[in-house]
Amino acid sequence: MLEESVDWWLRGRAKAGVPIERLAIRYEDEEGWKEFPQPKKRARKDVSESEGSEYASDEHSEVEIVDSDALDEETPPPTSSAKKRGRESKNSPTKKNKGVGKKVESPGKNSKGVKPKKASSSSKKRKREDSDEDEDGDDNFEVVGTIVPAPTTGMVPAGQISKNTLNFLKKLQDPKCNDREWFKLHDPVFRQAEKEWTDFVEEFTNVLTEVDDEIPHLPPKDLVHRIYRDVRFSNDKTPYKTNFSASFSRTGRKGIFAHYHITPLVVKPGGSIFAAGSWCPGKNELEQIRTHIKRNPLPLREAISDPTFVSLFGPATWSKDKRQNIFGAEDQLKVAPKGVAKDHPSIDLLKCRSFGVVHRLTDEQVLSKDFKDILGAVAEGAKPFVHRLNHMMTIGVEDDDEAADSS
Repeated sequence: MLEESVDWWLRGRAKAGVPIERLAIRYEDEEGWKEFPQPKKRARKDVSESEGSEYASDEHSEVEIVDSDALDEETPPPTSSAKKRGRESKNSPTKKNKGVGKKVESPGKNSKGVKPKKASSSSKKRKREDSDEDEDGDDNFEVVGTIVPAPTTGMVPAGQISKNTLNFLKKLQDPKCNDREWFKLHDPVFRQAEKEWTDFVEEFTNVLTEVDDEIPHLPPKDLVHRIYRDVRFSNDKTPYKTNFSASFSRTGRKGIFAHYHITPLVVKPGGSIFAAGSWCPGKNELEQIRTHIKRNPLPLREAISDPTFVSLFGPATWSKDKRQNIFGAEDQLKVAPKGVAKDHPSIDLLKCRSFGVVHRLTDEQVLSKDFKDILGAVAEGAKPFVHRLNHMMTIGVEDDDEAADSS
């Protein structure tokens, strides 16, 4: 009875993960001290069927199997005999012993008995697609035609725009040329025109930073816009713009501040423009501008009514559809904004959704040697307007009033 109780207790401890060799129980009887034998563990038939026995016959191997520490070792513990080693190789793979939580390694499993994940069909598919893309190239289509080399004549020094660049942009206005295949064939021409434009932007940055000390000297990559159109939400799927462009502000081409838009300084044949201001400002910035207008519209009116400003961007009078000064933009409101009386004294300013002005340039000006100086003079005339907008968007009305009182 005692032996059965001890045997039952040992089996329970083994299931709990305690190695049996650590649970050996000794007792004293009439013959002296004795030790209970460790219980035998039932093995699966597929493990021992080569021996023709229902039980595992090697006592040492059972201790190793139950010992959870042995399962975490990188190399398995040595077996008791060469026969055991031979039997393990013959009967591999073996499986988990249900009776005592037995774990043994099988092919495809690591030292902890975890089966590695197989590559999913989706990952295999992605690998095949990646390899296909590598073979087909960046555009995933085969270009059939002759690569057009870049022009070797008509080159100009850095800081100028050549006729070659305007000719390339003019061709992009043709739907037959504004196509990926055509563009790929003319890639050398595009790269040369793009390099010329980047050099010009870098040279003009030097001029603009002297004109406006609020504009930092940033690299062209932070100023130049991509020639590729975003066609995701457009019905017009034309892949390329028909112009080069760049924007200058306190934070480059991005940010909330008013810009000198040499985006548009759109170098566009027959329609190049220099623009300045803020187009479709965010909700908070627009509210700030309108709050300043309601409180005191005179600083903005003075900026847009300056004679130099008017000579460059047009008269500061209301226009319903003709583009002049800050009026006549496409997004201009037809009625008073919400919460504003239609007979408000500054209703003309409050109807503006964008606060931007445009100065148009001829091809002769664009191709001239002093083109960057011409733009610098236009930027000088637009500077008070740009500074006023930045002040209205970033300085609260209360802070503005306090500064006026202190002065």
